[in-house]
Amino acid sequence: MPKSRIRKKADYTPPPAKQATALKLESRGWVAPVMLAMFVIGLAWIVVFYVTDGSLPIDALDNWNIVVGFGFIAAGFGVSTQWK
Repeated sequence: MPKSRIRKKADYTPPPAKQATALKLESRGWVAPVMLAMFVIGLAWIVVFYVTDGSLPIDALDNWNIVVGFGFIAAGFGVSTQWK
């Protein structure tokens, strides 16, 4: 019975475009501080609203102050998508 040929596979080398983009993955310096600031502002807004029984931070907004606080937190999550 004849012996089958052994095929030699070439080593895998990633395309040069992928290597160039891998070097450019730098995080922007402003992303982390802004993200954390948004989280803290949103949390502080909600805590102040509950501690003062709704009289602060903005009395005219009533329970919409909670939405404002969660809006800051959501904005922090939106900024976090820029983090690399």
